[in-house]
Amino acid sequence: MLRRLALAAAFSLAAFPALADRVRPVTDPETQAACGECHMAFQPAFLPARSWDRMMGQLSDHFGDNAAMAPDKTERIRKVLMEGAADTGGGKAGSKALRGIGSKDVPLRITELPRFQKKHDRIAEREWKRPEVMSKANCPACHKGAEAGLYDDD
Repeated sequence: MLRRLALAAAFSLAAFPALADRVRPVTDPETQAACGECHMAFQPAFLPARSWDRMMGQLSDHFGDNAAMAPDKTERIRKVLMEGAADTGGGKAGSKALRGIGSKDVPLRITELPRFQKKHDRIAEREWKRPEVMSKANCPACHKGAEAGLYDDD
């Protein structure tokens, strides 16, 4: 019986590989709208809560842009991000994202995380510079289901 369950699970992941790399997507409409105005609304499970807290506290200099918004909106989005963060509600994907990050580290770029770098290390630098990609942070350029939390190895 146990062997059948293991085989069924293995078959399911082989038949539907995207299930193996699913990350809980952002479902809050205000977070999707505010973050999605300039870039994909990244899944909170990719960073620890302390990172989202710091990021939301310095929106006037958000990677060189002013992303400041009304305090009540900032707090709502901060709450969404922190509740779904890698170390608070990110589940299995969050646990994987935290690998190699010190308990006091406050990473702000998902692209600089050890897991991201390991998963993308085989990609040539010229690929990141293609007009349809342009940035390592442009997940949907290569992962068509990224906004829904699906990251296959395409």
